Amino acid sequence: MANNKLKYLIAGTGGVGGSIAAFLALAGKDVTCIARGEHLAALRQHGLQLHSDLKGEHTLHLPACTAEEFQGKADVIFVCVKGYSVSSITELIKRAAHADTVVIPILNVYGTGPRIQRLVPGVTVLDGCIYIVGFLSGKGEITQMGKIFRLVYGAHRDTIVSRETLEAVQHDLQESGIKAEISDDINRDTFVKWSFISAMAVTGAYYDVPMGEVQKPGEVRDTFTGLSRESATLGKKLGIDFREDLVEYNLKVVDKLAPESTASMQKDLARGHESEVQGLLFDLIAAAEEQGIEIPTYRKVAEKFKALHALNASE
Repeated sequence: MANNKLKYLIAGTGGVGGSIAAFLALAGKDVTCIARGEHLAALRQHGLQLHSDLKGEHTLHLPACTAEEFQGKADVIFVCVKGYSVSSITELIKRAAHADTVVIPILNVYGTGPRIQRLVPGVTVLDGCIYIVGFLSGKGEITQMGKIFRLVYGAHRDTIVSRETLEAVQHDLQESGIKAEISDDINRDTFVKWSFISAMAVTGAYYDVPMGEVQKPGEVRDTFTGLSRESATLGKKLGIDFREDLVEYNLKVVDKLAPESTASMQKDLARGHESEVQGLLFDLIAAAEEQGIEIPTYRKVAEKFKALHALNASE
């Protein structure tokens, strides 16, 4: 597999998936996008419009289709849908995978790799996380802001995958201008990302502010810090060995973001769309409760979203 040109399938061509697809395509890689609705129609008609601080302005005419329409096989499947849509692409994964295919989920919610692995037991599922400000800025249009585009991926302890395969993917990503890292502990790295994006998205949505407000001393930053501290306590209880203080790390990452940036959960809530509030807020609270951890900051912010949570739970 590593010696041939890898075929990439991007399941979910939103801000994250669209950015990965565009960067790979600009480097001449073989990429097919899975999308739906008006976004797919725009991709087919006008191509993928990329507005990128790292790559500039581009129009890319990539193969694009629905999950149901895709007929081929892929060597690498990046799963970039939202957490609530994972079950909708399991049939696609089963159909598109061959014996050596690797699936790399790039979601914000901890435990996604093992969850997808249970749904597609015959396919090799890794795990991954991404640091990027990328969003859908229009139908068929992706905006990537800032200078951070870092993708971390790796295998869980009970998953067997060759180093050659991991490095072949890393080579392609790095050639595409993506800072790709093979993780020596993907369980830790996906938890770290969950902790950060949860604190970022929840703080932004609770106060309805961009990240510039989190970067200033005061109540908003204190809330972000409190959320980070509580998830760090959860991680330690789960036996995760952090490489550095998680609160300091989260503050360092948030301070590097463009001040005007917001999390996709915050954007979705503002538009009245389905959001990741379950995975980024209530799943973390449930995990903390299971471990008997006090989470006063999470409890405080959750009050604002409880009605929404009850609505989602009843659907």
